[in-house]
Amino acid sequence: MNLLEDMQAFVRVVEAGSITQAAAQMDTVKSAISQRLSRLESRMGVQLIIRTTRSQKLTEAGHNYYQSCLNILDQVAIAEASLKQQNTALAGPIKIAVPLSFGLNHLNQAFRQFNRIHPEVMFQIDFNDRLVDLVNEGFDVGIRIAQLRDSNLVAKKITQTQLVLCASPSYLAEYGTPEHPNDLKNGHVKLKYSQSPDVWKFTDQAGAQCQVKVPNKMICNNGEFMCDAAIDGQGLLLIPDFLCYKAIKAGQLIPLLCAHKTNQVLNAYAVYPPNRYVPMRVKKLVNFLSAYFGDKPYWQVLEE
Repeated sequence: MNLLEDMQAFVRVVEAGSITQAAAQMDTVKSAISQRLSRLESRMGVQLIIRTTRSQKLTEAGHNYYQSCLNILDQVAIAEASLKQQNTALAGPIKIAVPLSFGLNHLNQAFRQFNRIHPEVMFQIDFNDRLVDLVNEGFDVGIRIAQLRDSNLVAKKITQTQLVLCASPSYLAEYGTPEHPNDLKNGHVKLKYSQSPDVWKFTDQAGAQCQVKVPNKMICNNGEFMCDAAIDGQGLLLIPDFLCYKAIKAGQLIPLLCAHKTNQVLNAYAVYPPNRYVPMRVKKLVNFLSAYFGDKPYWQVLEE
């Protein structure tokens, strides 16, 4: 039997956390994965994984062998990719997880342009705002717009977005235009993204800081919905510029307190699992996105 395939199955079981999940990701049955593990353990003469009905745990030998398998499989993949790239164009699937609004509004155009250059690449796209587990769910790469938490994922910046405080002309006509963050305490209401902080922090040009808690008019987990609500005069909105830039350019939303920075410039990253050979098509995509958007993307409406 193919030793490399057995090693791939072992690595997938370790990273997926269970034989069942590994079998699902590899589109095969549990018994086939179990047989591969048993064959490896028999070949090596040691137990690699302690398996129970509810959990699994690597033995010390299993942990060492896992690291060795990663190195070997990476080298094999590199050798194969290098040979293929000498004679063929980029081809194959890219399974990618992207945020819903950013993906629909911006990545769709970028992906189509990439596909025109590399028509043999096939995207498998998951549009979702949840925090996807790239390893356990078998993704090649994910796009994340956030201050990344400490993790073992490899991250490469592809662009950035800035949070903009804005409101519609009709809202400002009713509630007044704030000249200082403290003015927000005088009867204003806000539209709040469900995962964002409840307190807004500002820094003026002299470095003085202040924070304001504005009452919530609405709490929502979709930026496009909130942008429409703000255009309709429902409240103040602190939102990434990639979502509101069209409304601002059209005069439907007005940027506020521009002399007081919100201290929130967020980077957009391409992230992928470590210790894993990254296919050339994935590397090309990440580099393409970085060049496509750049550090000053087309949606930037405020001067830095």
